[in-house]
Amino acid sequence: MGEQRPLAPREAWRAVAACFFTTFALLARHRVHLPKERVGMRLRFADDTTARVYRETRLGSGLAKDPCTLVVTFRLRLVRGPAHALFRRESLLNTPLFVGFPGFTSKLWLAHDEQGRYRGVYEWDGRERAEHYARSLWRVLALVSVPGSIRYAVVPGLRRDDVIAEPRLVEGLERGDTAWWRTAVGT
Repeated sequence: MGEQRPLAPREAWRAVAACFFTTFALLARHRVHLPKERVGMRLRFADDTTARVYRETRLGSGLAKDPCTLVVTFRLRLVRGPAHALFRRESLLNTPLFVGFPGFTSKLWLAHDEQGRYRGVYEWDGRERAEHYARSLWRVLALVSVPGSIRYAVVPGLRRDDVIAEPRLVEGLERGDTAWWRTAVGT
């Protein structure tokens, strides 16, 4: 997966601003959808944690031409107990921070797991675009996350739903600690 670090501040904030404005054009054209089919689905991960899908966001069909799965995780600072429910409701307002990034196709929003980590499981169009987004998002997440808790995994060539349905597809891609993002059999 390589070294993970955020983009330089100026580059990251410029990308986030461009995304923000693009999102409003997409919303005006009714291209952003919130399908309900996967809401409530529980994913199990290879590190023995589980998380429930509480929202899905999809742009158009949600399918990429050059599929890439992206998983992002972070632990929120100062959010405990009932504040998690408040964050999940408020998080819809964060949609302009990702929908307008080039290559976005769909995102599963996962509630916090047993270790307090949130995850986003995305399908992205193109590995480079997914990486650029993750490194830009890092700057936003750093404002509200526990230091050192932000991580991401980019899995090129595989659709998000295939990685979830068939965890064996990512065997052999393992370098370092991958258990936090790999789904486990029996999701």
